[in-house]
Amino acid sequence: MSLSDTALTQDGLPPTQPDARVLILACGALANEILALIKLNGWTHISLTCLPAILHNTPDRIPDAVRAAVEKHQADFDRIFLAYADCGTGGALTALCDEMGITMIKGPHCYSFFEGNASFAIRAEDEIDTFYLTDFLARGFESFVIKPLGLDRHPELRDMYFTHYRRLMYLAQTDDPVLDTMARAAAERLGLAYERRFTGFGDLATALEDVARPDQAT
Repeated sequence: MSLSDTALTQDGLPPTQPDARVLILACGALANEILALIKLNGWTHISLTCLPAILHNTPDRIPDAVRAAVEKHQADFDRIFLAYADCGTGGALTALCDEMGITMIKGPHCYSFFEGNASFAIRAEDEIDTFYLTDFLARGFESFVIKPLGLDRHPELRDMYFTHYRRLMYLAQTDDPVLDTMARAAAERLGLAYERRFTGFGDLATALEDVARPDQAT
């Protein structure tokens, strides 16, 4: 099942299986990948709900939104797992998880866990001048980059915003020529060199496999 990026961006996603035992609370930007893993592995005991992906443009609002969602759903599930990384919250999500007794995916952001946190850390120093896209961000480049930065109205601001970037790296979760074309066009629009690196689902898959284990369901 492929979901509307517009709906995932603005509205999020209600629980997909309300009678499941485990709830994954995720960013809307990860919905299609998580649903693909649930289907691939036959995790019928797992439900997914998502907060609006647009929260990433105001990361200070993410912890309160997560708290509200946990409080809303915790009575209906045996366990909740948070499929967010730190995502610009300055450690606030980790502190919230510790307070509420839930676990979350490790890593600073989705670029890191899609590539694999260990690999991303090794490359980090050499890629300090790199702007990243994922499948979701390649599709939503206009909504998440161009419009929030005002580049649709003031394209002359591009060089000011991206003066310290040298390349755009598309971290691809899927082998999709259409998304490759979109990501390449995004690099051209920003005046950056283009590179593509296939990651698959990376540490997201590993983390959800741990969540799905029968001995972790309660």
